[in-house]
Amino acid sequence: MARIVAISVITLACCLGTDAARRCGQGGTATTFNWRIGDGRYDGPDPAKKDGLSTIAFSITPSYALFECVAQWPEAWAGWYEGGQEIIWSDCIWTGNAGTTDTTISFALDWKKQMMYVSHTYACSDKQGTSGLALGQVEIKMDCNKTEDSCILQPKPVTFKTTAQPARLAADAECAENSKRYQSWELDDWLRNFEMGPGSEAPGVENAPTNDTGPSFTLKSIANADQLKCAPTGKENGTFVGTCKPASGDSGTTAEFQFDPDLDMLTVTQTWNCGSSSPFNATGIGYVQAGCDRHGKQYTCTMDYPVWIGGKPA
Repeated sequence: MARIVAISVITLACCLGTDAARRCGQGGTATTFNWRIGDGRYDGPDPAKKDGLSTIAFSITPSYALFECVAQWPEAWAGWYEGGQEIIWSDCIWTGNAGTTDTTISFALDWKKQMMYVSHTYACSDKQGTSGLALGQVEIKMDCNKTEDSCILQPKPVTFKTTAQPARLAADAECAENSKRYQSWELDDWLRNFEMGPGSEAPGVENAPTNDTGPSFTLKSIANADQLKCAPTGKENGTFVGTCKPASGDSGTTAEFQFDPDLDMLTVTQTWNCGSSSPFNATGIGYVQAGCDRHGKQYTCTMDYPVWIGGKPA
């Protein structure tokens, strides 16, 4: 569910600096980073609620900084959107206990295979204004109590590595080059407004808001130089739909999105027009946790930090 808070979430950008940034050129493709999962928990749906949502939480550490990772999705999905082929990514929140050189950290969980995926982006020291990406995965074991429908990470801690991906393509890169890259995005400038009555709980399956504008946001491709501005165009069967257009100038790419306000689930699909070649597209899905400020019955939901979403891990 959307988190309704009165204060801003601490932004990761406060502790980034060029001295700590990492090289993202071709020479950095084999770079690895060490990670540790300190704790983890899975809770099945609350019998008192009708939403059928499972809650997943992990504490992960890249060095000294601690990040808390939380996601919710329908139990039957087991971490994959509608139980299909697209995995659900969720962001990890920096606790502020120590400095960090990462801009975003996200995770996804294949519950049936007990496989956890982790991504993180960071500023590039060799390409100013661009972001590097590293990906990793690790098999985990959860000790489950069938009576209480809950599981905890055992044994712990769990260690693993992430590997830096190739540097971002140039703006004029060939369509064929783009089609060979793992596609992912940094999502920023999130804005959504709605209204709820006094004493209302967080919006969701059992508590729908009114006068909901749906989300607007920007997308920055990690694989190439694409930057898109996204805005809602309508609502279909309770789900917001919208389009994303290049932030400046013409481009051979566009994107569309869907946002399920009951599940806080965002689906982004970017399509490239490859001229005489066949077009290709890429889809990413994220559980979006925005902070909401309340003024009377009016809620304004924003993010003080970018969030990463990606496609199915290779």
